[in-house]
Amino acid sequence: MYSKRTVIGIGVGSVITAIGVIALVTSFGLQSINVDDTYGIGEKTTYSLTAPQHAKQFINITGNSFKIDLKSPYAGLQIPESDPDLKNNVDIEWVHLEEGRSILKIRNTGDSELHVTGTLQALTDPLQIMYHVVVIITGIVILGFSSAFSMRKPSGF
Repeated sequence: MYSKRTVIGIGVGSVITAIGVIALVTSFGLQSINVDDTYGIGEKTTYSLTAPQHAKQFINITGNSFKIDLKSPYAGLQIPESDPDLKNNVDIEWVHLEEGRSILKIRNTGDSELHVTGTLQALTDPLQIMYHVVVIITGIVILGFSSAFSMRKPSGF
């Protein structure tokens, strides 16, 4: 018969492993990121994403006055930092002509808040995938310790 600690350890290890596997499977492929951010006076932000060929990006910027700078992969949409400030509302929609990284910099130069909304499509960061693998390994280690402790109780535990 298993002890209470062994059963708890096996349950916790199984749950952690299952969470890691589910997160890993759902992180593959194209991810849709919904953006809905607000920035105060003088604040700036950068959106950086890696996307495959033909991924559609859309962003709407609403504010009193702001500057934008967009760099997308070769032969894609390029918007150099706007010299005169943009005003009121700007919609930017672009498609990646080839796989690569897009960088959008936004700076609020007005005297009111800046509201940014949109949908961006990006590939998962490889570090995020490694994080899921580490979670899976952690669950397996907990399962292993729990199973080993059920066989023979080590001294000191």
